[in-house]
Amino acid sequence: MSDKAPDAYRTISEAAEELDLPAHVLRFWESRFSQIKPVKRAGGRRLYRPGDLQLLRGIRTLLYEQGYTIKGAQKYLKEHGVASVAALAEGAAPEALQPASIAERYIPETVAAGAPSAIDRTMERLVQIKARLDDALKSRPSH
Repeated sequence: MSDKAPDAYRTISEAAEELDLPAHVLRFWESRFSQIKPVKRAGGRRLYRPGDLQLLRGIRTLLYEQGYTIKGAQKYLKEHGVASVAALAEGAAPEALQPASIAERYIPETVAAGAPSAIDRTMERLVQIKARLDDALKSRPSH
């Protein structure tokens, strides 16, 4: 943990350490959540304000503890706002974490009986490609 005052700005390294996340995850989340807006200094150095850290904690709660996907967390943030997500970091359990949000969590693909799944279709394409490659190698003159 940092020895800085609670209201001090944090570098990306300090923020990552405080949040127990790799710095690249913070940069990735910035690209996915427009609400994360650290101050950028000359040379592109990021400085995270206390509010930024609280929002990041809330996003971490949605993704890692509540099981939301990135898309689901984006929707939750859009519908409920930054304050609601930031409050999750403090253990808040707003009404939106109820079954209404379940559809935004990861749900494995369901396939109608007899219909090929995406994996089946991909495997079929790979088998066809392999057959074409095998034919191409057979027709190639050997040395």
